[in-house]
Amino acid sequence: MPDPLIRPAIYTDLTPLIRYFGQADFFFERFHRQRRGRGMLLIALRGGDVVGNVYLWWEPAEELELRERLPGVPVITHLEVRADRRNQGVGTALLAEAEHILAQRGHRHVALGVSLTNPDAHRLYARLNYVEWGHPPVRMPGETFQILVKPLARPCPTGRPDLR
Repeated sequence: MPDPLIRPAIYTDLTPLIRYFGQADFFFERFHRQRRGRGMLLIALRGGDVVGNVYLWWEPAEELELRERLPGVPVITHLEVRADRRNQGVGTALLAEAEHILAQRGHRHVALGVSLTNPDAHRLYARLNYVEWGHPPVRMPGETFQILVKPLARPCPTGRPDLR
């Protein structure tokens, strides 16, 4: 199966995002954050259909623990792949593009939170070299998240990543 096309969301993407994933308020809010330069809502397309999304949060983190322990580190949030398109490389492709964009913006590390009740996501992130941050999980209303971090490959003039 070909890799999905990953790109920033545009206004007309909101309708299919909401159709496939619900959460209208979430997507409108993230799209408006993107328009104000506060982050980026990426979508994955296959055959013209929206199959996944992720949000890159480059404002200071909402969670006090992240602001204190990982100041200036962007957060990948809300990675979501349609149920009928999982295990087809969509999540991996979204994360790869997110990491590339963040490295191009000069970031050296990235963080994300994964629910303690989501073993499939834990396996994906471990396979992609995300590691636990060494502090207790972060508790939010209704859910607890383990924070994972990953160093990002730095871009270099030759186009090959600099992994120092």
